Amino acid sequence: METQGLKDKAEDILSHGADYLDTFYKISLLKVTKKATHIASVAISIIVVCSLGMFVMFFAGLGLGWWLGDLIESRTGGFLLVAAFYFLAAIVIILFRKKIIFPYIRDLIIRKSHD
Repeated sequence: METQGLKDKAEDILSHGADYLDTFYKISLLKVTKKATHIASVAISIIVVCSLGMFVMFFAGLGLGWWLGDLIESRTGGFLLVAAFYFLAAIVIILFRKKIIFPYIRDLIIRKSHD
């Protein structure tokens, strides 16, 4: 009699343990899926914003080059001034990439992955 009761209790404990593990697995899978979709949506947003930003920079550069060309009465000179500005901006970015840009991007990724 008593052995049968212990067997039933042991089976109940094993059954509950299996249910617990199954529930834990499903919750973990949901958490991973939530983080993955969050990271993917942020990545897509960044790609869209960067693409639009590139178009804005392109057309702003064309407009600025045209306008500067009219100011200095040399269209070529206006576009060269804009190119020189972009060149200087690229040099500044290259010089500060390890001190400012990479840590900022790294911290942003870490922050987004832990939200």
